[in-house]
Amino acid sequence: MGKIVISDNVSLDGVIEDPAGDEGFRHGGWVGLIKDRPELNKLALDEALGAEALLLGRRSYEWLAARWPSRSGELADRLNSLPKYVVSSTLEDPDWNNSTVLKGDVPNEVSRLKHELNGEIVVPASFQLLRTLMEHDLVDELRLKIFPVVLGAGERLFGETSDKKPMRLVTTQTVEGDVAILTYEPVRDASRKSENHGGARAAALNRAGTREPA
Repeated sequence: MGKIVISDNVSLDGVIEDPAGDEGFRHGGWVGLIKDRPELNKLALDEALGAEALLLGRRSYEWLAARWPSRSGELADRLNSLPKYVVSSTLEDPDWNNSTVLKGDVPNEVSRLKHELNGEIVVPASFQLLRTLMEHDLVDELRLKIFPVVLGAGERLFGETSDKKPMRLVTTQTVEGDVAILTYEPVRDASRKSENHGGARAAALNRAGTREPA
């Protein structure tokens, strides 16, 4: 069974737009060059080495496909060789090595992919795809690299959902002195767990002969 892992660079106020600074956003470039930051570069390499496949929206796919095939090095070699799945209704002939287009209903296609693959299916950037996956409870892990900057404008990571999506903090890490790496997992069946906890507490109070205050 595959595991959908969202991996994103995020500002303190939740912006994900143009971290590298080449998309024309007036606040772009807030991450800087990963190759000039050894700890972040190692983090990216470790994540790529641990991935079974990449899952991307069309825009993110095209942005990455325009850059990585011409590069060399361990990270480039790994990204270029990984299986890549791109969600798009318009992309016909992807030219990045080992790429497959998913054209059907997104939740169904991703669910099928999760059942076909074993290991981590990493979703870098692709915020529109992330929002669809969150809405349909298909995200298994969030890895957020929080950069110490407030941008005040720009596209945010999360959008509206039909209901709250409770998450559990799993690990924290600091790299490069001031970049926080936060890893979250979704709390499945949160309401039922809350009800069960409340029922257990009431039963314990009754056994103790104590009534819960009104």
